[in-house]
Amino acid sequence: SRRRSNARSAKNPSFLLRFRLISLVFANPGRPPLMAATKVYIVYYSMYGHVEKLAEEIKKGASSVEGVEAKLWQVPETLPEEVLAKMNAPPKSDVPIISPNELAEADGIIFGFPTSLTAITQLTHHGMIFVPVGYTFGAGMFEMEQLKGGSPYGAGTYAGDGSRLPSELELAQAFHQGKYFAGIAKKLKGSS
Repeated sequence: SRRRSNARSAKNPSFLLRFRLISLVFANPGRPPLMAATKVYIVYYSMYGHVEKLAEEIKKGASSVEGVEAKLWQVPETLPEEVLAKMNAPPKSDVPIISPNELAEADGIIFGFPTSLTAITQLTHHGMIFVPVGYTFGAGMFEMEQLKGGSPYGAGTYAGDGSRLPSELELAQAFHQGKYFAGIAKKLKGSS
C-alpha cells in the first residue's frame, strides 16, 4: 500500500498550492446610499493560514479608505476533525463564521479561497459585479526576480509545500486590492 505524506513535497513540481482572492460587488437596493459606511466583507477559507494572511492585509487596505467598514469572516469548515488532525491543520482563528444571510448585509465582498475552491466567478451571472485588480498594482505586477502569486484577477500566494508564507510583495498586492476594491464599492454604493 502506498502511503501518502501529510507534508506536501516541494520537489514535486506538479503540486504547488496557490491561493487567489476574488472581488465581487453587488448593489444592495434596500440600503440608503450615503447614510452608513460602505460595508466590505472579506470572506475566506484558510486551512494553514496563507489565505488568512492575505485576507488580513486586504482588510487593512479596505479600512484605509475613508467611509469604509471592513470585516473579516470565515466560511464554515466542512472537513471532520479527524481529517483535519491527519492533515496537521492548525486550529482556526477566532474570526467569526459567516452565514449566507449575513452576506446580504455587505455592499461588497472579497472572497479568499485556495485554488481548488475558486470557481466563485460564476456569481457574476447572478447580478454581482466582478472587480479584478487588473494592472492597477503597477510595477509589482511585473516582478520577475522572485516567485510571486497574484494576477490581474487578484492577490494570491504560492505556498509550495506549505512552509512558504506570503511575501512582502504578495501582501502589498493584497493591501492594494483591498484599497482598490473598497474605493469601487464605495462609489457604486453612492450611485445606487
